[in-house]
Amino acid sequence: MSEAATHSARRSSLRRWTATIRESIATELWPLPTLFIIVAVALGIALPLIDRAVDSSLAPGFERVLFAGGPEAARAVLSAVAGSLITATSLTFSLTVVALQLASSQASPRVLRTFLKDPTVHWTLAVFVGTFAYSLTVLRTIQDGSDTFDPVVPRLAVTLASLLTLASVVMLVLFLAHLARQLRIETTMRQVYLETSGTINLVASTMAVGRTELPEWPPVERIEFSLATRSGFIRSTDRSRLLTTAIKHDIVVREEHTVGHHVVSKTPVARWWPRDPMRHLDDEERDTINRAIAGAVDLAYERTASQDIGFGIRQLVDITARALSPGVNDPTTAVHTLGHISATLCSLAELPIQSMGLTDDDDLVRVIIKPHDFVSLLDLAMTQPRRYGASDPGVVERLFQLLQEVGYRAERSEQSEAVLQQIDRLEASVAAEAYDFVERERFEKFAEAARAATEHHRWL
Repeated sequence: MSEAATHSARRSSLRRWTATIRESIATELWPLPTLFIIVAVALGIALPLIDRAVDSSLAPGFERVLFAGGPEAARAVLSAVAGSLITATSLTFSLTVVALQLASSQASPRVLRTFLKDPTVHWTLAVFVGTFAYSLTVLRTIQDGSDTFDPVVPRLAVTLASLLTLASVVMLVLFLAHLARQLRIETTMRQVYLETSGTINLVASTMAVGRTELPEWPPVERIEFSLATRSGFIRSTDRSRLLTTAIKHDIVVREEHTVGHHVVSKTPVARWWPRDPMRHLDDEERDTINRAIAGAVDLAYERTASQDIGFGIRQLVDITARALSPGVNDPTTAVHTLGHISATLCSLAELPIQSMGLTDDDDLVRVIIKPHDFVSLLDLAMTQPRRYGASDPGVVERLFQLLQEVGYRAERSEQSEAVLQQIDRLEASVAAEAYDFVERERFEKFAEAARAATEHHRWL
């Protein structure tokens, strides 16, 4: 790979790192509200000072729209604003947590992350706590008059507090309407699908394409293992760092797991070996290499959608399985979810072949990557819905349609073979159920259509 290609790999790693950081920030509730509190306190300090400087020069028409009460009235207004907003904030988000718990029990606990990323939730909380902090800050600037000085009432600041209160009421109404819409299972499925589609687009834009001839495996005694420093899910892998380490120490690195896989502390996250079979490394250089490789693998306590395609499919499959459980018994939701799973798999099938090797300027393979595997993701998408939904005619019909759609969009022979295997497995599951003759005849037609679409597209 040329120097330009090396820079491209580094840019891809930067984009992946940026996506990971953006995902981490988006799922935290505190950044935007904290920023609003800081801005509100600064505004609450500065605006009364500005108010004193311009109060005597305000136009009469402008004065009529400003707060016209005295110190007691101003204190009453600001106290009411602060007290009501902190109460509304506590009550609103307490009810929201309860509602989200109910929603997660009907869909999947893993979809709560999509609610945490919701910008409306962040902005509503930010406006509420920002208005509260602003009102408290302005409240301390009000002073009663005496024989030696006039009362201090920052009319501009109090008026702004009233406007922020009205904005908070509007945000509350919009938030409740938004929450009612977000709790619908159709909205949840669509959000998961869109998030997964964004992940697929990110992976497509950052991956190297084309087939690469990989080096032969060395003897077992030459292979070294880099161990995970802690347990967790692989959130991302800095392949630019792996490539730099491999070039610097003249080694070949092979990733052990894909993004989204859970690893246990002190188990391998990568294998590596010196490119020169006659070269022997001392303990210090070996430790340096192991630390660099382990440091390139970012582990987290939960899976995220920033680079993990399988996580989106996992969430959709969870919703399907939950809908098919005896406690919920909602096959219609399962059928709708299978539509989103089918669309996701079709997008995956059309991705170009991802190169499994990163090379240096001399075109020597230095890093062997572990790309996403369409066959494994197809199996993930099919196994539980097939197991739990084989007894429902509507679900079986949609599963055959899913395989027909994916089979038609399959770009490579190994993908088509995987689809055909899934058709056979689905037929076997259906054969074990107590269907009548008419239903079995209909399923046979669906299976033939799925098989025909896959075979026809394979030989185009």
